[in-house]
Amino acid sequence: MRRARHGRPLSSRSVARRGRGIRGPVFPEHVPAWRSRAEKFDMLVLEAFAPIDARWHDRITKLDIAVDEVPKIRALDPDSVTWPPEVVAEGPVPLSRLVPAGVDRHGTATRARLVLFRRPLELRAKRQDDLVDLLNEVLVRQVATYLGVDPEVIDPDLTDDPDE
Repeated sequence: MRRARHGRPLSSRSVARRGRGIRGPVFPEHVPAWRSRAEKFDMLVLEAFAPIDARWHDRITKLDIAVDEVPKIRALDPDSVTWPPEVVAEGPVPLSRLVPAGVDRHGTATRARLVLFRRPLELRAKRQDDLVDLLNEVLVRQVATYLGVDPEVIDPDLTDDPDE
């Protein structure tokens, strides 16, 4: 590794400071590695939601799916938190939230929206397969809450017991 005049290694910051900047993208746009973590997560969400949408499309046409980086809701008391049914959480950390249809502050009608929180979901999955399973479970639970049915109606393969 090349070193700067004062003996410290060159970094992208020191290179950018001297006006040379980053030389170009590491990967071309057409390869999968070019996508950011957020874009890869969005693709996983769409793949996990596709079977639910295929089966329940007529009843969930007014439901939007969104991804947020981190939750903007927080438990007041993390030790004894109880979340409402429209929030799927693991302890004091919300993983997703179902925002019901309503009217915004400007008087415009809003659609129901299912918001998934990317960072908490990614942190709970050790591998991509685990993330796909977790996304499926969260989406099934949220769609079930939206439709007012049990999660087993949405996905009969879903079980609450991980040992089964």
